[in-house]
Amino acid sequence: MATFISVPLKKSSEVDLVKPLSKYVTSTYPAGDEQAEYIRAVEELNKLRRNAVGRPLDKHESALEILLRYYDQLCAVEPKFPFSENQLCLTFTWKDAFDKGSLFGGSVKLALASLGYEKTCVLFNAAALASQIASEQNLDNDEGLKNAAKYYQLASGAFGHIKDTVLSALNREPTMDIAPETVGTLSIIMLAQAQEVFFLKATSDRMKDAVIAKLSNQAAEFYGDAFKQCQYKDNLPKYFYFQEVLPVLAAKHCIMQANAELHQSIIAKQKKRFGEEIARLQHAAELVKTVATRYDEYVSVKDLTDKINRALTAAKKDNDFIYHDRVPEVKDLEHIGKAALVKATAITPPLSQKFSDVFEKMVPMAVQQSMGVYGQRKADTVNRLVGTMREATNLCNGVLASLNLPAALEDLSGDAVPQSIAEKARSIVQQGGLQSIEQLIKDLPELLTRNREILDEALKMLDDEETTDNELRAKFNQRWNRTPSGDLYKPLRAEGANFRNVLDKAVQADQVVKDRYNTHCDMIALLCKPESELSAALPSANPTKTLQGSEVVNVLRSQLTQLDDVKMEREALEAEIKGVVFDMSATFLTALAKDGAINEEQLSVSQLDQLYGEHNQRVQASLRKQEELLGQIQTSHQEFSSLKQSNTEANQREEVLKKLASAHDSYVEISSNLREGTKFYNDLTEILLKFQNKCCDIVFARKTERDELLKELQQSIAREPSAPSFNIPAYQSTPAVPPGGPTPAPRTVFTQPPQQMPQQTQAKSQPPARPPPPTFTPQAASPTPPAGTPTNNPPAVAPPSQAQGPPYPTYQGYPQYFQMPMGYNPYAYGQYNVPYMPYQATPGQAGYPGAPPPAQGYPGYPAQPSQQQQQQPYYPQQ
Repeated sequence: MATFISVPLKKSSEVDLVKPLSKYVTSTYPAGDEQAEYIRAVEELNKLRRNAVGRPLDKHESALEILLRYYDQLCAVEPKFPFSENQLCLTFTWKDAFDKGSLFGGSVKLALASLGYEKTCVLFNAAALASQIASEQNLDNDEGLKNAAKYYQLASGAFGHIKDTVLSALNREPTMDIAPETVGTLSIIMLAQAQEVFFLKATSDRMKDAVIAKLSNQAAEFYGDAFKQCQYKDNLPKYFYFQEVLPVLAAKHCIMQANAELHQSIIAKQKKRFGEEIARLQHAAELVKTVATRYDEYVSVKDLTDKINRALTAAKKDNDFIYHDRVPEVKDLEHIGKAALVKATAITPPLSQKFSDVFEKMVPMAVQQSMGVYGQRKADTVNRLVGTMREATNLCNGVLASLNLPAALEDLSGDAVPQSIAEKARSIVQQGGLQSIEQLIKDLPELLTRNREILDEALKMLDDEETTDNELRAKFNQRWNRTPSGDLYKPLRAEGANFRNVLDKAVQADQVVKDRYNTHCDMIALLCKPESELSAALPSANPTKTLQGSEVVNVLRSQLTQLDDVKMEREALEAEIKGVVFDMSATFLTALAKDGAINEEQLSVSQLDQLYGEHNQRVQASLRKQEELLGQIQTSHQEFSSLKQSNTEANQREEVLKKLASAHDSYVEISSNLREGTKFYNDLTEILLKFQNKCCDIVFARKTERDELLKELQQSIAREPSAPSFNIPAYQSTPAVPPGGPTPAPRTVFTQPPQQMPQQTQAKSQPPARPPPPTFTPQAASPTPPAGTPTNNPPAVAPPSQAQGPPYPTYQGYPQYFQMPMGYNPYAYGQYNVPYMPYQATPGQAGYPGAPPPAQGYPGYPAQPSQQQQQQPYYPQQ
């Protein structure tokens, strides 16, 4: 491992940002230039993610700039889109940076539908890449030292920011690489390395020894804190990464402390404290000796050791011959001061120098939500004012219809159709008559059924996914650790219940309109007939021509004209109220930038009062004027009725005229209600389709998350042991000793000063000596054959000095039995070039006789066939 520590990057799976974000843009913003610009920005964001996450990055500032730009863009886009599990659901999958996985199980990874999780992982990669860039710097020049210190402090700040925000960003347990204890340890390590860079800069600039000693001592403290974090955290040492980092931190702690003692000894020498100089140099020598003994394969301290030893030798020589100063104990020395020149970089977006928000024109979600609430408040205000005027107009029409006005003034002849009734009949015919109303009534059930089907299908998708989630949760228990679908779908189910309630109320309103239509259907049909048939259907009455020039009739006509003017003013006022437009986005943006939050209710109510205050006053004045005119009309009508000649025919005729006037007003209101109902159902269809798409998107995202979690569970189950653990006998667990001796593991934990450690722990442990091959001393030798006696036994061959082929374990054996030789393997001859082992006689036992000559067989056994006979075929030849 290099002297400076760097952090590996996390790896992510590919995520398509274009489809879901573009779908949200098209459903939220109207078609036009604005929508097209936002879709291009979505494509740019997706491209930026591919460049930052989807490919390997070089250890260069340009690669870090890409990562920081993507992080800044995520911070900028987060408040402008509703990223959540139940709205705009994007699932990001990242692997653990330190876990290398296994052959069958794969690496540990986590998939979450959270933009905060994506930001955390991207910032982790930025910190890791900054540490790698800093480790690659040339520390022999000032530029390299400056860049290294800058990037180490950036990495420390990024890791520290993750430590403070990861739990709130994820709302669940993170992977170990981004856990607070892990990134907290990495932050301290990066800060310690930045402090070491400042120490190197001070050394190269030949600054004062007091300054260098303080810088070095501060770096030693940072490294000591990082070492303790790695050593005492339960989860960190299991990573191979931290097992490699731990000895480096211990070595760096000793080296920085030794440097501090070295430079402080120079100060002591300048102050003529020669005993203190020697004590500090001895302490420094012990520290570098500890590093050379334990961590020499990680950090080289040869130059530093030579420098300290030379200074110590000279100091001792001068003190022994000249000064004779007492050498104090290390514990009695004055503590060296500390000077921290490094500070973790604060993570405040934008971090990139070239950042520009591609969604700059899009307002944040807080403003969008405030705009939505403001729009609803505005619509309620408009509906309240317009509804008040329409109710007043309907009341006025009802009062006039009950008084048979103005038809009573026009029907003084008693036999012709009054002009107002004729105009109302023509108006109904122009609007389509009964056929238009019947067609609208016929269309309502179809629209209602379509909306119910869309809503039922959307809720059914939620029900099916929730059922599957509950089944898997019951199967895997605590391992199924994602958000329950029942909790996640509560807002959607509440929204669906609201839609169903709206449909139920709409059905009731439709029934009221139908009942009213049935009540006035006959009179409306009469108004649709030609004028001649309408006149014939009206009862005739005695003429009242004497009232045509009376003052009462003139007063009534004047009052009715004034009431018509009031109605016309209301129509104009209604158009003005509906035409009021004001953009509140600038107000909300200003409030958000100033206070960090939006008090929507206060701002909206204040603005609506300014916009509609005058209109409200005009509506109230119109209501008061109408009430005053209606009172006058009722008084004048009583005088008019007293002057008329009342008889049965006249009363019947007046009653029919009243019904015709009321039927016209009902026709106008029913037509308006039916058209509003049709528009309501059509608008509701679009809203329900968006709701259905939202349900479809979240169900699809949950399905993707479910598949990922199932895959992870299968891998974790595959990694689990299939059988319970059991104790292995000691003779089976003893490993083979290699010829060169075992390589001792680096000692990375020290709890006492090196000078207090026992001597046997400071020296490297040596492997035990290899046992010699077994030798046999026969107690009774077998009889030696006389000279010249032929024998077929091969000559004795000395056993090999070293076993051929792979080593085999040694066994203690049993008493009075001999050990199996190291090179023994009954199946290895010819495979590992093991020489033939001759027979060795057992002590106290004679050897076996040699084989007879080839032409002579063994006594007592039949003669063997010749070679030609042995080669004869078994089957007869054809």
